[in-house]
Amino acid sequence: MTAPVTTLRPPTGGPPGLKIVLTGPLGVGKTTLVGAVSDIVPLTTEARMTAGGDDTSHSPGKVTTTVAMDFGRLAISNVTVYVFGTPGQARFWFMWDAIVRGAVGAVVLVDTRRLADSFRHLDYIERHRLPFVVAVNQFPDTRTYAADDIRNALTLAGDVPIVEVDARDRDSVRRLLIALVEHVIATTPMPAIVAS
Repeated sequence: MTAPVTTLRPPTGGPPGLKIVLTGPLGVGKTTLVGAVSDIVPLTTEARMTAGGDDTSHSPGKVTTTVAMDFGRLAISNVTVYVFGTPGQARFWFMWDAIVRGAVGAVVLVDTRRLADSFRHLDYIERHRLPFVVAVNQFPDTRTYAADDIRNALTLAGDVPIVEVDARDRDSVRRLLIALVEHVIATTPMPAIVAS
């Protein structure tokens, strides 16, 4: 069972907001995704990678990594969505508990060339009982797989949406976030309205 949806109310009295978490392995495109969709200049905590220890074979040009979080904000209709991206490296996972606090849902971004790297992220989100969608980032050199094949490989429940996304494309990312919000609404019990 998931927690009831809570909205964030900005201090300026603006539209209500929803906090979502974006997670996935190192180099899967989280920072790129936040930058593509944010209405504001995104907050990133990129630092130069240190030598050794991190597998960058699927992103050989990667020289920086997120060390705390990424943050972006966008308006969808009359709701503000706050996107918090987690760091992908294991040594920064201690930050995840703080980042996930207050979130109503999550996106787990995956790369089909290395699906096994996504299991810890999926386990974490499932343990926190957050409704989530799996976003398959379509890298130019990756093979396309059917959603059922990805579902089986990741041992996902039948009700978890799988969405293809291009993390560089604003419209693609907006469609992904709309799919997440729809999934949150569909799977989260709403408080009963008491007639007075």
